[in-house]
Amino acid sequence: MNDPHIESVLQQMRQLSTEAGGPHGPQREASSEGPNFGEMLKASIDQVNETQQAAGKLADAFSSGDKEVELTEVMLALQKADVSFQAMSEVRNRLVEAYQEIMRMQI
Repeated sequence: MNDPHIESVLQQMRQLSTEAGGPHGPQREASSEGPNFGEMLKASIDQVNETQQAAGKLADAFSSGDKEVELTEVMLALQKADVSFQAMSEVRNRLVEAYQEIMRMQI
């Protein structure tokens, strides 16, 4: 999966790695100008969770016989939840790969 958001995060990681200059590179103070990576990651995970919960509620409502919920609406919500979960999994996989690559670097 080639998500522009994933590529943006990876580009930021590469830029920070270059600026750091390795394990003993210059130390910068945390900038309060932009969003924190951890906060951004948490917000994305929360959004995926909300998408999955909403899809589950729609599926439950449809299976309970709610006349206001259509099958197409349920299927679209479930597919949206699936795609967002796959994207989150891909981000996690790439973060793990980047971490493993950093751990293999020689000092």
